[in-house]
Amino acid sequence: MKRIFYVVAASLFLCLHTIQAGTVETLLSQFVQQPSTDHANRFFKELLKLEFVDEPVSFTSSTPADSLRQQVFYWAGEWFYDQQQYRQAEQYALKALPLYHVEDQKADCLNLLAITYIRLSDHANAAKYAKLCYALDEKSGDADRISSSLNTLSAIYMGANQPREAEKYVLKGIEMAEKANNPGRMAILQAMASEVYHAMGDDQKALPHIERAYEIDSLAGQEGRMMVRLAQKASVLLGLHDYRQAEQVLGRVIPFFRKVGDRQSLAISQNKMGMALLSQHREAEAVSYYREAAESFSQMGDIYNEVHARRGLYESLWKTDPDAAKAELDRFNDLKDSIYSVTTAESLARYNAEFGNDWLQVENHAERQARQRAIVIGVVIALLLAALTAAVWIVMRRRNRKQSRINEQLSTDIEQLREKYRELNIHYEDILKATQEAKAAPQQEPQLSDADRSFIEQTVNIINELMSRGQVDAATVAERLCMSPFQFRQRMTTLTGETPQTFIQNIRMTRACHLLARHLELSVSEIAQLCAYNDTPNFTRAFKKAIGSTPTEYREQKQHS
Repeated sequence: MKRIFYVVAASLFLCLHTIQAGTVETLLSQFVQQPSTDHANRFFKELLKLEFVDEPVSFTSSTPADSLRQQVFYWAGEWFYDQQQYRQAEQYALKALPLYHVEDQKADCLNLLAITYIRLSDHANAAKYAKLCYALDEKSGDADRISSSLNTLSAIYMGANQPREAEKYVLKGIEMAEKANNPGRMAILQAMASEVYHAMGDDQKALPHIERAYEIDSLAGQEGRMMVRLAQKASVLLGLHDYRQAEQVLGRVIPFFRKVGDRQSLAISQNKMGMALLSQHREAEAVSYYREAAESFSQMGDIYNEVHARRGLYESLWKTDPDAAKAELDRFNDLKDSIYSVTTAESLARYNAEFGNDWLQVENHAERQARQRAIVIGVVIALLLAALTAAVWIVMRRRNRKQSRINEQLSTDIEQLREKYRELNIHYEDILKATQEAKAAPQQEPQLSDADRSFIEQTVNIINELMSRGQVDAATVAERLCMSPFQFRQRMTTLTGETPQTFIQNIRMTRACHLLARHLELSVSEIAQLCAYNDTPNFTRAFKKAIGSTPTEYREQKQHS
């Protein structure tokens, strides 16, 4: 009777899940056919209803068509990735990518493409987009974003069966995650390190990494992630030949993944259960686990993991059904050849040569390349400048007219809000105070000369002014200070220890925290505008990266503190 109940419950869950997914896809199809503000708002309203986005997202009739398409296509890619429909995720992420003009937002789209191609076992494309994402993240100086990119790179090399290359990236990623003080990212990287050492055959070294990852997620109460960590721990236990304990762990996680509908994690765990049973000479029991895993991976297009399932089926069937075993062996060989093709190997080799293998030489290598590039770029710019000036002027004039209309409306809205809230400008002392509170340890205020303090205050005033206009970036601040971007970066880093981008972001986040905590009458969307974010989803992502919680969560915490 219980078995019947579980089957019916699972069927109802899958049916409901399919209906929800169908609604999202219908709304997306309507937007593709007619990319209007109304269709975009309906799409995001459905994502909010399904709790896929954290805050309401709405657009007005003045929102540019490219901005509508960018946001809808990006979030469609995220949705399909979450649904484990990787080809559709690839399709929409590629549509969104050329519509991005802000680097930190573009990095998110590049990262989505990289992890999608990992799932599709297309390591050459995964490396291509991960490299572009890492370059933007490194330029930003954001340790958390850099650690995320490094984790993606290590996953690519793991997928390409090169764990020794992956080790370099994951260890550097752990170092950056410690610098960023992000426990969630640290758990992910510790788990990746465990997988790397497991792949290298050093399970004694892998075990403490996965136990550390499980400990972090359990402290955060992340049940789903805890189950993933247990599944990863099972791999290590298998490597240590502790098959009984691995079977017990997998017996706990498989029902959970089936219950929540996580097909990817379920199939991976079934592969491992098959291995645990096969290692105990329980071939008949292993067959059902391997077979269901193989069918799931085939449906999802996950060739890399399907290879392992087909090999397990071949080994499990050999004694009882040689003909079926031979068919699985043929399928295994076909899949293996498609993964480790000569093209993929050559692409990864070229990428590896470009990116560099030795972390100890990265800085010197980059410095030499920068000098060489500066010479080459100078010559090229001199030759092309005359030809490009006219074309750039025409394009920028059209864009400026369009942006001026948007900024005019935005400035009006912000000015109305500023009439009510006169204390919006953030001063350098506010930033120091916020930093001290965030780190829970007293810090000495930097000893600055009068000239240095005047420079910083002037910089802060310019940033506040630009935020009020709805757009702020390091290049514009440098121009207002009559400095080159290089000079501005050098002086700011010397005085504060932070890059201009980080300094600007600190001011934006300090203002956001102030408004969230003290002005409950302001919506998150209004606060996003006051902090120079043109749309709420980008503000939410930036805030969560900087503070560790969403704007809504932060506001709730402050109300109860």
